[in-house]
Amino acid sequence: MDLATVIGIVLGFGLIIASILLDGSLGAFINAPGLMIVLGGTVAATLIHQKLQHVMGAFGVAMNAFFDRGMPVDELVEKIHELSQKARKEGVLGLEQVEVTDQFLARGVVMAIDGMDKDFIAETMMRELGAIQARHQRGQTIFRFMAATAPAMGMIGTLIGLVNMLQAMDDPAAIGPAMAVALLTTFYGAVFAFLVFGPIADKLEARTKEETIRCRLAIAGIESVANGDNKTVTQTKLDALLSPRERERANQPAEA
Repeated sequence: MDLATVIGIVLGFGLIIASILLDGSLGAFINAPGLMIVLGGTVAATLIHQKLQHVMGAFGVAMNAFFDRGMPVDELVEKIHELSQKARKEGVLGLEQVEVTDQFLARGVVMAIDGMDKDFIAETMMRELGAIQARHQRGQTIFRFMAATAPAMGMIGTLIGLVNMLQAMDDPAAIGPAMAVALLTTFYGAVFAFLVFGPIADKLEARTKEETIRCRLAIAGIESVANGDNKTVTQTKLDALLSPRERERANQPAEA
């Protein structure tokens, strides 16, 4: 689990709730019509914007903001070195004896064992990487749309509340609830946009970049395995895809 995401959301809502309780009542900030306008309107607009299956899939993709299921880069590099050394000693068929938990790398290993051409393997894996990026991009697009729509829905709720308030000017008891809708919908729109939807979209973008690096490492690793490259050549190819800090961490197991 990504503790940063969980801590950020809990801390953000916690600070808002604490600030409300310091000088007021939490119940005053709970307004069902306002939530219906902001959340319901945002979901409705999103359904118009995208297909139902894509919207439903986006909520599954959103779990990537809370869980990082990918293999750490240093472990992936270590596994690639293990595969490379095994292939050099026992041939490509020896890779059947190596357990590979990373699904993307495992598919490349299977193709190598089946004797497919290295260029075909690289091309196939690059196409799969493109499909992964497209799926992730769709989820990011949906959450960015929701982040942009929530404040607009809050503004719509504000206008509805103001209209209701003006119509009830002769009834003082009705002015308060209408004004609450007018103000709280703007509040809800800002909170959901800047504390939930927007940050999740940015975290998903970061996850996509991390996944892309891992996939490119896997592709370079399989190419080295297919070429029969030695450890130094393999490491040089992998280092070209890593930042200095990642390179240092990835090389530590090999040097240990």
